[in-house]
Order: sequence, then structure tokens, then C-alpha cells
Amino acid sequence: MSTGREDPEAPQWLTDTRASYDADATSYADEVRNLLAELPAEQDAMALFAERVRAQGGGPVADVGCGPGRITAHLRDLGVDAFGIDLSPRMIEVARREHPGVHFEVGSMTQLGLAEGALAALVAWSSIIHVPDEAIGAVLGWPAAQQAAAPRLLLVGFHTGEAASPDAQESRGRWPESYVRRRRPSQVAAWIEEAGFTVETHPTLTSAANRLGGVLLARR
Repeated sequence: MSTGREDPEAPQWLTDTRASYDADATSYADEVRNLLAELPAEQDAMALFAERVRAQGGGPVADVGCGPGRITAHLRDLGVDAFGIDLSPRMIEVARREHPGVHFEVGSMTQLGLAEGALAALVAWSSIIHVPDEAIGAVLGWPAAQQAAAPRLLLVGFHTGEAASPDAQESRGRWPESYVRRRRPSQVAAWIEEAGFTVETHPTLTSAANRLGGVLLARR
């Protein structure tokens, strides 16, 4: 798998995102560790996804942008054969420490480098928020370099809004180089459908405790 580390051709947004999460991995893990337990609507979205994965016969599921591994571990508790991929080596260190026995590796969601037929499904949970519009195709569009992985199910969680340009993250000075991009669910759905998926569900989640707003479950 390509990690994107020490890559002189890596785009600046990718380099900045990695550096930001490397600098704040432990604090971020502490902040979100128990968040899912407080958000039943998100648990419902995960349960529906796990049900769909099992119904199609199971198989490996990549959680891209997995951070400290909380979603990866939750999916495994639901009976999904999930593994995590994250751009930040420090985040992967935290994930491996907090969830021993679960597979995590450093890698870029823009360049998965997985073997042919390697995935049954893919999760991008609150991770495309740092990806600029011009790079979304490399993540959700499954260009030729990534078509071989061929996930049949896709679960995407993202921040909703109308802003076309990124907003500086409200983090009291942390993550100075990292930005959150808000998107309309219809725009994200269009990107997913252009990649050959059919959107099944698209609830909008609202919570004072979480900036996550939109969830799309798609199949092909």
C-alpha cells in the first residue's frame, strides 16, 4: 500500500492533514473515544451498514481515514471484517494501542493500492471533510488505479453545509493546517453515483456533540 510518506509529489492538503493529525493524535483520540455511544443515530447507520455487508456475504471492509480506530472497532463488534487505514502514522499508533487485534495500516485514501477484489465495502466516516473538491474523484470516484478493489458497498459520513470553500476548524488553535469542508448531501450523492453506485439511504444527522451531518449508504 502506498503511504504517501516522504512523497515529494503529495499535494499540500494531504501533507497538511497528515501533519495536523500527527501533532494531535492522542488528544483527538481522547476527545472522540466515547462519542459513538452518545449518538444513537450514528449507531443505527453503522448497524444498517453491517447488516448490508452480512447480507451480501461479508468480506473485508476498509475504514479509510480511520483515525484512532473507534469506527473500525465498532464495526468489528457488529460482525464486520473491518480494518483501518489512515494517513497519519501517529493515529495508527494510537489505533493499534487502543484496539489490539484489529488490523491498522498507514495509507492514503487517494491511493489505496489494494489487490484485485480486495474489498467487500468501504467506509469513509468523517474523513472526506479534509479532501478538496478537485481530489474527491480520487477517493469516491474510484479511478482506474483503484477500480480493482471494487467495493460493492459504500458508507460515507460528512459535514453538511453550503460553504464552497473550507472553513478553518474550530479547534482553539489546534490543527492549524487542517480544514473542514462542508457539502450538500446532493453533491456528495452525485459524486457517488458518478462512480457507479446507487444511493440507498441518505439521512441527515444533527447533534450538538458532533459536526457530522450527512450519511450516505450506497451499493453497486
